[in-house]
Amino acid sequence: MAPKDSTTAGSDSRFFTTQKKGEMHELRLELHSTDRNIKVDAVKKVIASMTVGKDVSSLFTDVLNCVQTGNIELKKLVYLYLINYAKSQPELTLLAVNTFVKDANDPNPLIRALAVRTMGCIRVDRITEYLCEPLSKALRDEDPYVRKTAAVCVAKLYDIAPELVLERGFIETLHDLISDSNPSVVANGVAALSEISETSGRDVMKITASVLQKLLAALNECTEWGQVFILDSLAKYTPAEAREAEGIIERVTPRLQHANSAVVMSAVKVILSYMDVMGGNATPGGGAHAESIRALTRKLAPPLVTLLNSEPEIQYVALRNINLIVQKRPSILENEIKVFFCKYNDPIYVKMEKLEIIIKLVSERNIDQVLLELKEYATEVDVDFVRKSVSAIGRCAVKLERAAERCIGVLLELIQTKVNYVVQESVIVIKDIFRRYPNRYESIIATLCDNLDTLDEPQAKASMIWIIGEYAERIDNADELLDTFLETFEEEDPAVQLQLLTATVKCFLKNPEETQDMVQRVLDLATEESDNPDLRDRGFIYWRLLSTDPEAAKLVVLGDKPVIEDDTFRLEPNLLNMLVGQIATLSSIYHKPPEAFVVRAKRSPMEEDDLGVGDVGDEIEEGDEEEYEDENDVNVGGGGADLLDMGGLSVNNNAPSSANSGGGMGDLFGAPSPTATVEPEARMSKVCAPEKSGGIELWAGFRQVGGAVKLEVDVRNISSNVPVSGLAVQLNKNAFGLSPATQQISCNPPVPMGGSGRHSVELVNNPNMLLEVPAGQPASPQIQVAIKNMTTGLVFYFAANFALEALFSADGALERAAFIESWKSIDDKKELYGTVADLPPASTDIDQVAAKFKMHRIFLIARRPVPNAEGQEVAYFSMRTTTGMIFMAELTFKNGVNAAKVCLKTENIAYGVQAKVALENLLRSQ
Repeated sequence: MAPKDSTTAGSDSRFFTTQKKGEMHELRLELHSTDRNIKVDAVKKVIASMTVGKDVSSLFTDVLNCVQTGNIELKKLVYLYLINYAKSQPELTLLAVNTFVKDANDPNPLIRALAVRTMGCIRVDRITEYLCEPLSKALRDEDPYVRKTAAVCVAKLYDIAPELVLERGFIETLHDLISDSNPSVVANGVAALSEISETSGRDVMKITASVLQKLLAALNECTEWGQVFILDSLAKYTPAEAREAEGIIERVTPRLQHANSAVVMSAVKVILSYMDVMGGNATPGGGAHAESIRALTRKLAPPLVTLLNSEPEIQYVALRNINLIVQKRPSILENEIKVFFCKYNDPIYVKMEKLEIIIKLVSERNIDQVLLELKEYATEVDVDFVRKSVSAIGRCAVKLERAAERCIGVLLELIQTKVNYVVQESVIVIKDIFRRYPNRYESIIATLCDNLDTLDEPQAKASMIWIIGEYAERIDNADELLDTFLETFEEEDPAVQLQLLTATVKCFLKNPEETQDMVQRVLDLATEESDNPDLRDRGFIYWRLLSTDPEAAKLVVLGDKPVIEDDTFRLEPNLLNMLVGQIATLSSIYHKPPEAFVVRAKRSPMEEDDLGVGDVGDEIEEGDEEEYEDENDVNVGGGGADLLDMGGLSVNNNAPSSANSGGGMGDLFGAPSPTATVEPEARMSKVCAPEKSGGIELWAGFRQVGGAVKLEVDVRNISSNVPVSGLAVQLNKNAFGLSPATQQISCNPPVPMGGSGRHSVELVNNPNMLLEVPAGQPASPQIQVAIKNMTTGLVFYFAANFALEALFSADGALERAAFIESWKSIDDKKELYGTVADLPPASTDIDQVAAKFKMHRIFLIARRPVPNAEGQEVAYFSMRTTTGMIFMAELTFKNGVNAAKVCLKTENIAYGVQAKVALENLLRSQ
């Protein structure tokens, strides 16, 4: 029989057909065949089985034997197999090292590059030891293909063993590659340095004037993806002056005409970043380079418009980026609103984004055109799109005061269609229009009341009830209308119940004679029949107000309300600037900073035998756990106060402060202080600038004192003439379930202008304050805080990152056997890895690290040298939070290297990132 021809076009598909029984044995025989074609076909079958998920690891040695070949096709296939199975067969992979080293010196540059690339992709620690020498040669290879492959390999090696990269001077070599004569090598060098910068958190790119010129020279000649890497690096560079920025923009502008949308968006990012340096503010016309900015503004519009003629997926990405761009510089696309009008065949996700941009670009010049378009959209068949269109009409009214009446006219026309979801969405947006322009368009209330029967959605009902309560004196039968809702009070959504309660109280205060029975019934339902704590709390507040001081109740319930603001450009300026700097990345699509959704969880670069806990039980000395037991076992109490709206928060000035700068737990309860212990200081960060908080600058941090979690606040009176004598604090729901034990901070003595003082608030665990963490997502470290200056009445808000070590309890030291059993039982998917570089000297000594960690209730369980790795030592730690979450950590140190590898395991993987960050921050601290 003639042998099969492996070169027949399209014949490779046959390798994916189902194999008969005994295929492993047959494959093994074919892999040892002397016929090259049979051997190549056999490896292809193995790769095909591996691709569809079959376990072919039993053929590892047989495939490995095929690596000794001069056939580049076969060598590529074998290397692909090795990359996939090296982690499960690390010892056998070492057998291929000699081949790798030999291939790295092969006369064929393709084979040299293939060997270096494969060694970099095999994430086995022992392989990396042999990689350094071939990689060093490859970085200086005469062939540019080998050099550019080696550049990327350095970034991969840094991910596995950063200390090796630093020791061998590979980062300096990458800097040399930026001066390479080949533009592809330059681009890969830039890409590798950028990746290392992100991994390490340090700027290793360091663009100087000479480097800048080399990057700009390479920009015109390298591949399109090389251009993206170079442009992204340029975007992070800050020009020294406006003239330099203008010169760089001039070199980058031709990239706006590129066919690749990624290159276009990266060029837009560079230009937008440098326009700030040139002149300016977001509005062209200011600064010395106003004319240049206007010219650039005109140049940016056509490429952005062109992106909207691409495939729907690219359109969506472009629209999300354009959303940011029009918030930063609306003038760029102010005359191009028509291109954002929706086409009949646009996917719904594209239509929704176009609506958002239409709202941002709408002005008094084009409002009539936009209203006609939105009115047309409101007759479409897609319910979500129709709702968004109706909502857009309302947002146009809120944004443009002169066009509000025309927008309301369109909404009334839509209400007349009697389409259920159109009417309900119209009611919701009309409520916002009433809040934006009080006492101006109340004539339409009668039309709204005629459509009460069509309302069946909670938000629409709540909006209508708010309108009835707010304008009860103008509606003759307001009490009857509310009474129809009260019949189903217990079945209503909580939002509807809360609005019904408030609207009924408003109606009673405006017309007490006719509504007394109704308000009594509502208060009974809210306080006695309801299980909703928010509804009960509000009911009791209203009851006490009405029963003690009706006039005070009128001031509270019927007081003037702040007019709502246009939220079209709703991103905070700092966040917007950061996101504009992230254009053409996932951040610009999610509209979130990278740290909000990127978790750098890395697999361990070393083998289980080197860093695992397979033999920890034999290595732990009997006295180890006693040596590291903590004598201060204090439990934190739970519970918390009801939270009210901060705008109306009133705190009894005679109430005791939770703590001040001189107090502790003993001071609070009048008990003698325990034996003095050194408590670690909180890591303070600036959370509120004086311009946002009436001249008061706030710094905040978290720590544990005597078993109690504390929010510490530095109050610095920068420019307020009124001394700060008291503050009230409130927390939003958070991933840790923390709330203040008392809401008052007493500043004694008051903080005068130019003065400062540190104060603290005890935080307790409150189940009602626990914010559920979405499945598969890490818990957010942010705790949103509202502070009210009790002297001036000013309320300001900030978010501070919680330090998880403040939750670690004194009973966190696990028994030796429990640690080993828990470590082995936790699935590998619940591991987090990382490398902490640039450590201070004290953080490279395990004894000093253990002492530092113990202060933060992180306990050393065992330590041992790494077998066959001279100078390396592993330490194991455990910690437990006051809420019962257990974290176990493995830290690896090497003599003479100021870095450590961190591996963390926990069943509470959502909080694992925060625990890992806590360890890394403590290691970096002095």
